[in-house]
Amino acid sequence: MSKQPLRVYLVDDETLALKRLHRLLQQTGRVDIVGSTTSPKEAVTFLASNEIHAVFLDIPMPEMTGFELLSKLPKEPVVIFTTAFDQYALSAFEVNSIDYLLKPIESQPLKRALTKLERLVGTAQALKESAQIRAIARELAEGMGASTKKFPERIASRVGERVVFVDLASVTHFFAKDRLTFAATGSKDYVIDSTISELEQKLDPERFVRIHRSTFLNISYVDEVNAWFAGGMIVRLKDGKRTELQVARDRVRALKVRLDF
Repeated sequence: MSKQPLRVYLVDDETLALKRLHRLLQQTGRVDIVGSTTSPKEAVTFLASNEIHAVFLDIPMPEMTGFELLSKLPKEPVVIFTTAFDQYALSAFEVNSIDYLLKPIESQPLKRALTKLERLVGTAQALKESAQIRAIARELAEGMGASTKKFPERIASRVGERVVFVDLASVTHFFAKDRLTFAATGSKDYVIDSTISELEQKLDPERFVRIHRSTFLNISYVDEVNAWFAGGMIVRLKDGKRTELQVARDRVRALKVRLDF
């Protein structure tokens, strides 16, 4: 008699990351994905009233952290955390033998996590690790959750004596030219004080990716990509002007991972 696939639920506020995980899990043929969401609040409602074997859970999310989400559930599911950021939390997981997957998630680590999950589900060890997750979630939600890194939603641009605040959602990309850095929107380019390297450190890596030493791209505006000579690529934007940006050869793989192709 064949073993029934594990029932799993996926939570990640970043749509591309969620789709990538969904696709990789489907390819394994080892799980039944009973649902997924980009909203932690929606996840709390679902998980509080549905029986699952495990939840794949992101850590830093706008509405609430993954730890805060767990603390709101009446019954703790087995958890596999998915994260790109929280090194402190990763250390805690390692000490307590709790599974996690580092983004961008790859096939082999995912298969190893599923093997562990299949071995533990329904055992006393699974209950023990579930209790450990509950304790860590409570501690980190109180001590670390409030300090989870918040990324800016606007950026300042000096125009003479005035300071104009530009919504980052409207910025298609940043570019460096003539020793200045510009935030490009569909209608205007704004001079800003930060360098491209500084922007890479302080802006949301789920939204922006560096594609060239002088270009920092908002992936939401990517319309299509084309191969370029010497292993590079050209990105065309959906900004009204069909702007074309060059992707350096050493940045191609990172962009492909972020766009999931």
